[in-house]
Amino acid sequence: MAFKGEDHLDSLSFPVQRMHLIQVDSVQRWMEDLKLMTDCECMCILQSKPISIEKDEQNELILSSQYSTCDNLQLLLKRAWIISTELTRIAQKLEKNRWQRVHSMTVRVNCHVHSMINEYNTSSRSSSEEMHQLEKLLIDKCSEFTAFTERCLQTEDEEILKSMKSCVNETLTTVAQYFGQLIELVLTQEAQNLLRQIELSGSLYVTESAISSLFSLTQEGAHLCRIIAKEGGVVVLFKICRQDCFRCLYPQTLRTLASICCVEEGMHQLEKVDGILCLADILTDTSHSEATHAEAAAVIAQITSPHLTFTQHLSSFLENMEEIVTALVKLCQEASSGEVFLLASAALANITFFDTMACEILLQLNAMKILLAACSDKHIVDTPYSRDQVVTIMANMSVLDQCASEIIQGNGVQLLMEMLFEKSSSGNPAEAVACERVQQKSAVTLARLSRDPEVAEAAVKLSCIPRLIKLCRSPTERNNSDSVLVACLAALRRLAVMSPDGLEDSDFQQLVKPRLVDSFLLCTNMEESFV
Repeated sequence: MAFKGEDHLDSLSFPVQRMHLIQVDSVQRWMEDLKLMTDCECMCILQSKPISIEKDEQNELILSSQYSTCDNLQLLLKRAWIISTELTRIAQKLEKNRWQRVHSMTVRVNCHVHSMINEYNTSSRSSSEEMHQLEKLLIDKCSEFTAFTERCLQTEDEEILKSMKSCVNETLTTVAQYFGQLIELVLTQEAQNLLRQIELSGSLYVTESAISSLFSLTQEGAHLCRIIAKEGGVVVLFKICRQDCFRCLYPQTLRTLASICCVEEGMHQLEKVDGILCLADILTDTSHSEATHAEAAAVIAQITSPHLTFTQHLSSFLENMEEIVTALVKLCQEASSGEVFLLASAALANITFFDTMACEILLQLNAMKILLAACSDKHIVDTPYSRDQVVTIMANMSVLDQCASEIIQGNGVQLLMEMLFEKSSSGNPAEAVACERVQQKSAVTLARLSRDPEVAEAAVKLSCIPRLIKLCRSPTERNNSDSVLVACLAALRRLAVMSPDGLEDSDFQQLVKPRLVDSFLLCTNMEESFV
């Protein structure tokens, strides 16, 4: 979808997730649309929709009837997604000079726009003057667009059509611009209404319902999160988290905050309202439920994510880091489920990237012993995602010399060896990538820790060298991952220094003796098959 100030034809896809769409023929499509159109619009479709056997007709996007009872905002978002998709397809058909298709799709967009506006105005309690003006501009421009494309059908002169094409393109861009601005305004107004309900309502039920709706909005993409943040969503939600009368709503509120804080605007707002201090208070307050602590950990994990580029301004985090880390370690130790452990360990893993002092605090808290013990409980550390967090913490802590003895005492080398065998059991792509990360980080940790002779000796005894060789030489063992290959080569070379007798001569000549880049190229070339 296009928004104000953007290239409207390049940004037409509306970021709405979980669209429920089906493919049908023209007649069935009309019958489905009938539920969403007014009578006059249905007549418009009957008069203008061609009965065609074109292949494109099988790809028309419609709203599935099974979702006709969904709430008004979700219906609006689905309708908006369809309109933006149709506008994109009109641009594609226009490039191919398929004027009949351009016109029929323009008629369809016109009907959807009318329906969207009618539906929203029927359900909305209030609309601003600015919104009414935008609605009128969009409706008028859509009518002009439809009339324009209809005139294009009345001539076959290529020169005339060529001259009209630029005008059609310009009108399409304007329609997309007005449409984007209208949706932006509607979503902003909806966010304002929900935030007003949360802030002003004294009713637990109304507040809970509004927070739930706000959370649903945050799931529709980063742009919605930016709108909510700009309208003061973080401020309003932290007010809830500071009132004891809303304690039962803390988990839901914190979950919504975690979603909003995926964007820079949300992070800035969090800093302004001393959000870090509030989160620290929640995490260290033993009277809160485990669910509340887990959701607070999720917010911490979100705002310290190493993938974000805008965490530098979180100066207050350093002031509260020791309290937060202590509370998170305790949450890992006492976690009653894999989900709680995952959230707490993810927060700890991110913090070890965020500041090196965190590793020293973890060492003082005997965190390594707690995490290694948790890994032996398959009900707590039950997925590659959880093991990914644990091995991330181990890898980052392994830069400290004191860490080696704790890992040996907790049977950590055995765990690292097991992690080198990490494989996805479901075939899920996301899980497979998580398994790659586990393999890579376990190899990195081994390479770092093997500077300690005791760790290197334990690794050799556990047959880590043959496994590392297998990962280097067999692309399928490492899911064709180059990052796993590099980490395994580095770990193998470190262990080879400590135990040169553990390698055959061919392995030494190919995987250890050459420059690392040459060994890397040799192993990656093993992936090629010549038939």
